[in-house]
Amino acid sequence: MATSDLDLLVFGPHPDDLEIGAAGTIARHAALGHRVGLCDLTGGEMGSNGSVPERLRESEAARVVLGAVWRENLGWPDRGFGKDPAEMQQAVGLIRRARPRVVAMPYWSDRHPDHVIASQVLTEAVFNAGLRRFAAEGDAWKVEWVCYYFINDAVTPSFVVDVTEHYETKRRALDCHASQFTPPAASGEVATRLNTPIFRQLIESRDAQFGALAGVRWAEGFVVREPVVRDGLLRFHA
Repeated sequence: MATSDLDLLVFGPHPDDLEIGAAGTIARHAALGHRVGLCDLTGGEMGSNGSVPERLRESEAARVVLGAVWRENLGWPDRGFGKDPAEMQQAVGLIRRARPRVVAMPYWSDRHPDHVIASQVLTEAVFNAGLRRFAAEGDAWKVEWVCYYFINDAVTPSFVVDVTEHYETKRRALDCHASQFTPPAASGEVATRLNTPIFRQLIESRDAQFGALAGVRWAEGFVVREPVVRDGLLRFHA
């Protein structure tokens, strides 16, 4: 059960999505002593490989690797969520209960329709959570900042987070999702886009490119809707 007063709450549409886009950042925050909570919207039951119980076990194993304090699954229908008003109330209730300073969620443009819908629903949920008169569990809670991470498609980020020291942790978290990423020849599962070496290469080439642009080895990119405030024009401050 989700507990309150988080520094960071990260949402993923399916188990493994938040690892793809933000595992290094999650691990970095946890290593700094920040309280991080994770929430998957669905059990990924429409995926070609892996049962829901198996994917829940994999998600919990990844949580331990990343150092998050809890991980919850809302059990929304894979490829069918976004239409039931009860889902909005559930998401708002979770945010109010968790009381996060920052929420991270998928970027709003992506090849997978569920990722797009998740971004839309969660953006509204964060807004509604701050409305005193919105009918949902808990007291109104205003999140300080919403950051959007990339799963499949990426654009120029608003900023990147240096995850070089935590990239092996990201790899280990991804490895926890063996039902999705293990090559079919080794696992006996159906061949998919996810379980080819090229998919891992896509993730790492994106993170390497963001890192190279920022002058570090590995980085994860985020988009925000409002300007990022800095103290001045000097790049580094004493």
